[in-house]
Amino acid sequence: MLERAAFFGVTSNLVLYLNSFNFNWQGEQASRATLLFLGASYLLAPVGGWLADVYLGRFLTISLSLVIYLAASGLLLITITDDGRRTFCGEMAELPLEPSCPSADCPGSWSSPYCATTLYLVLLLLALAASSVRSNLTSFGADQVMDLGRDATRRFFNWFYWSINLGAVLSLLVVAFIEQNISFLWGYSIIVGLVGLAFFIFLFATPVFITKPPTGSQVSSMLKIAFQNCCPRRSSRESEGARLLPGQRSYQWGPSSQEDMANFQVLVKLLPVMVTLVPYWMVYFQMQSTYVLQGLHLHIPNIFRTNPNSSLALRSEKSNYRIPEAWLLLANVVVVLILVPVKDHLIDPLLLRCKLLPSALQKMALGMFFGFTSIIVAGVLEKERLEYIAANQTVPQLIGQDLYYAAPLPIWWQIPQYLLIGISEIFASIPGLEFAYSEAPRSMQGAIMGIFFCLSGVGSLLGSGLVALLSLPGGWMYCPKDFGNINNCQMDLYFFLLAGIQAVTAVLFLWIARRYERTRQDPASQSSSSRLRG
Repeated sequence: MLERAAFFGVTSNLVLYLNSFNFNWQGEQASRATLLFLGASYLLAPVGGWLADVYLGRFLTISLSLVIYLAASGLLLITITDDGRRTFCGEMAELPLEPSCPSADCPGSWSSPYCATTLYLVLLLLALAASSVRSNLTSFGADQVMDLGRDATRRFFNWFYWSINLGAVLSLLVVAFIEQNISFLWGYSIIVGLVGLAFFIFLFATPVFITKPPTGSQVSSMLKIAFQNCCPRRSSRESEGARLLPGQRSYQWGPSSQEDMANFQVLVKLLPVMVTLVPYWMVYFQMQSTYVLQGLHLHIPNIFRTNPNSSLALRSEKSNYRIPEAWLLLANVVVVLILVPVKDHLIDPLLLRCKLLPSALQKMALGMFFGFTSIIVAGVLEKERLEYIAANQTVPQLIGQDLYYAAPLPIWWQIPQYLLIGISEIFASIPGLEFAYSEAPRSMQGAIMGIFFCLSGVGSLLGSGLVALLSLPGGWMYCPKDFGNINNCQMDLYFFLLAGIQAVTAVLFLWIARRYERTRQDPASQSSSSRLRG
């Protein structure tokens, strides 16, 4: 809970932070950096999983990752201060005086944003630590209840995810408000404190944990078998090992070649299922990037103001607090917090008694449908917002110390898309975790969980790459020198493109899932997989 609170404290307002007067990143640059950070925080998950499997074990890897987490969040805190920025980034170059651009297709002068190298390195270090904690803490927690049976494992993932979202509520209600309306310095200081407290509690609880030593990595064996299947001609040493008589044994450490082959066959069956989830992650991570950017350009009401007639001349007045745009994420989080206990205590037991409990794959398909509807709703809202902009109906509003020109539509219109993405999490992300952990052989659970999170990061990075591609001159997201205002972009078309990609891959997922379920029902396959998992 504490680690996720820190993570959401960074991601929820990262677009606003990079877009602020301290850095002056353009809107698409800030969104792209957020998607890259989110992607890296998942894409690097196999690194932490491999380190735990081969050298340190999950407990020591989590402890080391929390130390790196603490150091990286401290470096991010330093960049907020003027002295810290000058030390790591130098002075910000002033805007040169240039003649006005006669057309909308003029190239921007600021291709490389201020302090980009330092910030990307800090975010990469933070993503490495967060990904390692995520991949190992999930499996480490499941190890504590593995001996209690499959139902205990399913319930663990429900409540593990519930704890993550409880941390998100803490972060969004407190940290996001402080970052937007008071100071990023105070907000990021709280983040450092949260990571430090998480590290202390984790070490304090060491005596009650069930810890397992590292058992080795299956990665090299999997690569070897994959290469063998592609290139049948192998060395004489391998051929000699294959010709061993039934009574002879090849003395080697680790799993046998038969076990390696069985594990490889399981991996071949699991990978297509997880790969077709990638477009869902492309949609899911819009919640913390382009959805945020869209919300900054809708009318955000003040929580309270001392002088209702205050003008923009008084925009530095700290008593006028606006509702943080990141609070819209609460719609997503609250859905998860409410529906997970209801699902765990009421819906799932009822469906189980009636023998109607859907499989993890069926739930994941339903989650894709809700993700599709969320991005469609976001696209319709953005299309409506741009119609107000085209009619020159804008509302100047100050968020922090930055001025945005928003459409007069209230930000509450974003709630449906956040609710729908929250429902999709319950049906896609939680069953996806359960599927990756329970379907993997015991010796490959760490690797499979790492691959699952890695592919989640691939989805975020593909979303970032698509934004970068569409930000080229002539693209839908090309808004030269907008410095955060996206009113000259066509982000609605970007949302509809994502919806189309999700719809096509959802059909492909249904076909792959049906084949996987048919294979699992085969008696020979069932006995083989039960031996691997047991």
